Amino acid sequence: MTTWIILGLIAVVLIAMIAMYNSLIRQKNRVDEAWADIDVQLKRRYDLIPNLVETVKGYAAHEKETLERVISARNAAMATSTGGAQERAEAENALSSTLKSMFALAENYPNLKASENFLELQRELTDTEDKIQAARRFYNGNVRDYNIKVQEFPTNLFARVMNFKQRQFFEIEEPKEREAVQVKF
Repeated sequence: MTTWIILGLIAVVLIAMIAMYNSLIRQKNRVDEAWADIDVQLKRRYDLIPNLVETVKGYAAHEKETLERVISARNAAMATSTGGAQERAEAENALSSTLKSMFALAENYPNLKASENFLELQRELTDTEDKIQAARRFYNGNVRDYNIKVQEFPTNLFARVMNFKQRQFFEIEEPKEREAVQVKF
């Protein structure tokens, strides 16, 4: 009789460990999937930026410095594609900032603002930025759920033994990025 009780307890512990492990793996994979979703949208943005820069170049040839900063920020962001969330967030925030300066530059060129190519590229980029924000929120929600799972008792004991680490949120580092954007016509 005692043997059956001990075997029953061992079975319950094993089932609980399997359930915890599978739950952690499921959450970890959701975080990885969410990160991949961010990558997809960032790739789309990287592909749109050269087209936008070329369109602006035709109208604003003497604004070379602004355009070079955009390209430089794009290249820096692309170079961090294998980096961690923090490094990637910093590079992406810098790119977003330089894109804002390019759109501000467009305000000085009425013909550019009226250009159908520019307007379409701007719409595409705005749509992409919205999708990036949605992907970041999705990623951060999955990171939150995963981190909770890694921190909750008794899963935290199992997670520590199995080397499941907390993940970083995709956050804005630059305080200016949190301020409302001023749009002037």
